[in-house]
Amino acid sequence: MSDKTTLIGSKIKGIRESKSLSVEEIAERSGLSEEQITSIENDENLPSLGPLIKIARALGVRLGTFMDDSDDIGPVICRAEERESNNSISFSNGAADARKHMAYHPLAQQKAGRHMEPFIIDIHPEDNHDYQLSAHEGEEFVYVMEGQIELVYGKETYTLQPGDSIYYDSIVKHHLHGAPGKSAKILALVYIPF
Repeated sequence: MSDKTTLIGSKIKGIRESKSLSVEEIAERSGLSEEQITSIENDENLPSLGPLIKIARALGVRLGTFMDDSDDIGPVICRAEERESNNSISFSNGAADARKHMAYHPLAQQKAGRHMEPFIIDIHPEDNHDYQLSAHEGEEFVYVMEGQIELVYGKETYTLQPGDSIYYDSIVKHHLHGAPGKSAKILALVYIPF
């Protein structure tokens, strides 16, 4: 696989090894299984943001560290043509089967020390409606640019159309996906306190 997904697994492994931490220690600190950690590091499993945030916390790094290309401390501009030509980062929200229903286009991966992760996300239709909810520290803001999405948030389900937005606490179990049979494009900002 030639996209940034491979880079994320190898970065996680590299950071873990540079800190002389075992897979067992990261599993214990993150609450994930050793098998999950190993499959993520070996690029066998594409995790959702929730497990990645837990791993980042366990390693003592920002989530963005897994996606950084450089350490630019000044402002970072992401031109539309660059975003479209760059490889996207894919995650699945069902770690067991590694579905890739979202392609994340990072908008600030060169910005060092950031506390927000801005993305344009292309959401592809899914056949499987057995959603695995996830939760993590922080907050998320989603603005629908195209299509229609559903956000399962706790016991509620919200449907959003182009121009709609939602801001929520990520600590509540949630799952974002296209409305049944629908594609969508959203702007998402993820804030994770560090």
